[in-house]
Amino acid sequence: MNDVLEALVKIVGKDFASNHHEERYFYGRDPGLMTPHEADYVVMPKTTEEVQQIVKLANKEKVSIVPKGAGLALTGLVIPLRGGIVMDMKRMDKIIEVNEGARYVVVEGGVSNGALRDHLNKHYPDLRHSVPEAPPITTIAANVVIHGQGRLTNQYGFNSDMVNGLEVVLPTGDVCKIGSCSVGPFWFSKGPPLPDLSGLFLGWLGTTGILTKVGLKLYPKKKMKDLEILVTDKEDLIPYIIYKITHTEMVEDLAIWAQERPLMFRGNYHINIFLTADSEDELEMKRKMVYDSVQAYVDSRDAGFMTINLDMRHDFMDNPQKSMTAFADVRKGGGFEYAGPIIPMELYPECARKVAELAVKYKVVYGGSGRVIHGGHCMMFSFAYTFNRANQDEMGRARKALHEAAEFVADKGGLLWKPNIDEQKIMMERMDPNTLELMMSIKKLLDPNGIMNPGNWEAR
Repeated sequence: MNDVLEALVKIVGKDFASNHHEERYFYGRDPGLMTPHEADYVVMPKTTEEVQQIVKLANKEKVSIVPKGAGLALTGLVIPLRGGIVMDMKRMDKIIEVNEGARYVVVEGGVSNGALRDHLNKHYPDLRHSVPEAPPITTIAANVVIHGQGRLTNQYGFNSDMVNGLEVVLPTGDVCKIGSCSVGPFWFSKGPPLPDLSGLFLGWLGTTGILTKVGLKLYPKKKMKDLEILVTDKEDLIPYIIYKITHTEMVEDLAIWAQERPLMFRGNYHINIFLTADSEDELEMKRKMVYDSVQAYVDSRDAGFMTINLDMRHDFMDNPQKSMTAFADVRKGGGFEYAGPIIPMELYPECARKVAELAVKYKVVYGGSGRVIHGGHCMMFSFAYTFNRANQDEMGRARKALHEAAEFVADKGGLLWKPNIDEQKIMMERMDPNTLELMMSIKKLLDPNGIMNPGNWEAR
């Protein structure tokens, strides 16, 4: 073990490699419910070349590697289940290029969403990227690897759909470029008209390679933004209301939420409708089209628009929303995790009832929310439960609620998003056997020594 540590120190320097107990403790857990497991080493590379050397060392010594962004996925995806090396990417923090005309940016693998947002606000105020509902320290590379979502998801799909190219260190230590950047200097396409090889790395949870550079699409930043909240007490109407709103193609983002705390929200389903525009006339035109699309539900008193005070408006318009942090501490113990399956819109009512049912069954506090993806083609539904981390019994009940939620959605035909190892097993058990065999063959081909984030996407 000392030989491995000495080799890591030679690669990155003594300040950026460690096997001390403090680092191993910190990097062995995340804020969710997964049982901690300590790493043997922690290392922070600065360059692609250093990442290559570390991967080659791991192959030589048959030591596993877990690439890590900010570690905020909550589902244990960067917990080193079999020890080995946790590779913290935070030092690879350069924003390499912004191509304003082609609307894309190229960043290193450790660049955070907050850093890119600040850079664009300062130097390219007419451009923006899709910021996830997560703390600003979350990294762009990690977010696209798990098919994350952001404020532009309703318009443009998953944040991984917005990838324009990749530089990847393969599990063998070789460097591979994906997309237009593989044949020229521009990062305008991750595939077409070439074969799209980005699918070998996006969604694989760090088991097929380490992203050292990401090309990402940028979008126009409108001058104005506003919010309307439509409320109904009939969850069965939500798919129809969403269909009407998305059919206008006027809305930037749509988020549906229901929660039991504070009590004023209990029993209702709220649809946050985010509008953006470059002028008052454009904003009012979009608002009128949205109003007209749901007028029948308002006239029948099945739904109505909510009056929003200034403080609430500011909170909801913030991106990411600080209320997410407040919900995580409802039980005053700092615990929060959610199962976030991707479902067709028609499953929303059943999921909305199930999240509340499980909260009663397991005596935990719930929040149920959804985000519409790509104009209504699907949505993410969040089975969220908050708990006191000092209360092991409550944590156990939250685990059971989340596992039952995952089983329920998988049986209905949904896909489990950023799945923990148990949820990966749930999906693989239901997967077409030829599809599963293809996945395992690809994984084995890319990672012949099985060193990349072992325990994840492993057929049992």
